[in-house]
Amino acid sequence: MVTAASVGEPEGGKRVPKTVKPMGKGLSPLTLIWVDGGFDGEPFMEWVMNFCRWIIQVVLRAEQTRSFVLLKKRWVVEPTLGWLMGCGRLVRDYELLPETSETFIYIAMIRIMVRRLA
Repeated sequence: MVTAASVGEPEGGKRVPKTVKPMGKGLSPLTLIWVDGGFDGEPFMEWVMNFCRWIIQVVLRAEQTRSFVLLKKRWVVEPTLGWLMGCGRLVRDYELLPETSETFIYIAMIRIMVRRLA
């Protein structure tokens, strides 16, 4: 889900469960959601627990660390972002609407998946 840059992480984070939860039985049962430090905070965690019955786990790097440290849970997302950067239109965000950016991400992922199937 793509939101405008003016939307804060906790507010944008609430939009995802509101979109995903109505899908209901079409999804595998989610129980644990990993998030980065921008979603840290009791109000957001309580909202997700009450709305979806999901557990939020914040994945942070150690504060004393100054260099790159591999965080296994966050590394799940990094290769996907790298694949998307292979699509020239997504390297820079020139779109006026977040919906347009989201559409180009869908198109890029379809292209990646079709090339893997071929």
